[in-house]
Amino acid sequence: MSQTATATRKSAPAHSWRDRYGALAGFAAGAVVLFAVAPLVLSDFRLGLLAKFITFAIVAVGIGLAWGRGGMLTLGQGVFFGLGAYMMAMHMKLADAQLQGPGTLPDFMQLGGQRELPSFWVPFTSPAFTLMAIVTVPTLFAFVLGLGIFKRRVKGAYFAILSQALAAAFAILLVSQQNTLGGSNGISYFRTWFGFNLNDPANKQMLYFIAAATLLIVMAITRQIMNSRYGELLIAVRDQEERVRFLGYDPANIKLFAYVIAALWASIAGALFVPIVGIITPQDVGVLASIAFIIGVAIGGRTTLLGPVLGAIAIAWAQTSLSEQFPSAWTYAQGALFVLVVGFLPGGIASLLVWRRWQRKKEAAR
Repeated sequence: MSQTATATRKSAPAHSWRDRYGALAGFAAGAVVLFAVAPLVLSDFRLGLLAKFITFAIVAVGIGLAWGRGGMLTLGQGVFFGLGAYMMAMHMKLADAQLQGPGTLPDFMQLGGQRELPSFWVPFTSPAFTLMAIVTVPTLFAFVLGLGIFKRRVKGAYFAILSQALAAAFAILLVSQQNTLGGSNGISYFRTWFGFNLNDPANKQMLYFIAAATLLIVMAITRQIMNSRYGELLIAVRDQEERVRFLGYDPANIKLFAYVIAALWASIAGALFVPIVGIITPQDVGVLASIAFIIGVAIGGRTTLLGPVLGAIAIAWAQTSLSEQFPSAWTYAQGALFVLVVGFLPGGIASLLVWRRWQRKKEAAR
């Protein structure tokens, strides 16, 4: 008995170091691909597309934490993505207007007959305020919303429907604000981003590198959260919420932290999306966009760290490539793919890799 215990204590640190070095190797490989290989083999246009896909991957990492580890099917991440995106768009539009002279209104406001700048736009003339708002506004909104939801023990399908309704309401609100937020056309045609000319290919490549670095940082932070004591509690809440409550923990607070982190990642992704793509519309933040995020995470593997990233990029690439050829069929294909994955491969593609690794370990143990 003592020999078994001693062997277990000896193997645990070795296993921990193996996982740690494996993670470092994985991040190093990802950095090489993103920072060295991709810029060499992709054209400027394709690199810009990859930067766009990376912003979706950042959202997916947060969904993987909230849904994969916490069991919260967040069908409204487009709301937080949109908050970050629209706040960045407001600042960029104001900065462009100032180039034409002090007090100049954004072009879409002039066309709509708006005579003065709306009061909620004024603070976004400051770059510092904009960056602070991108972090704090979605975080506080998610905290207040999540607190009300989780304290009332809303979960499962009810939580999913509620979050989806929130995304629908947010998109409708944006469409109704024609003179102040561009309505269904959104906000577009940006010339500068914090003083950098967006028509310069070098600055577009810089945006790609910023997006890639942000993705790696977000993944590293999320990995630490997943592997922490809190990460274990989050899984326990997903699997046995009542038992966790019986042990003296408040499942609402445990869920709330993951929900807020997922909202923060989505907001940061939205803020990067705007200068990369050059436009933000209600269609980019509504129900369909939120569902597309979920489908990518489901396909990649919601319980892993890398799975949501790969799934989000794959879905974004497929949507860009196939929707042009089959525009009417793509939405149905998305839904069918989601049903197939959830029904027959609930762990996503990443679960196949995990299963193969487990099989190799099992064979090696024999």
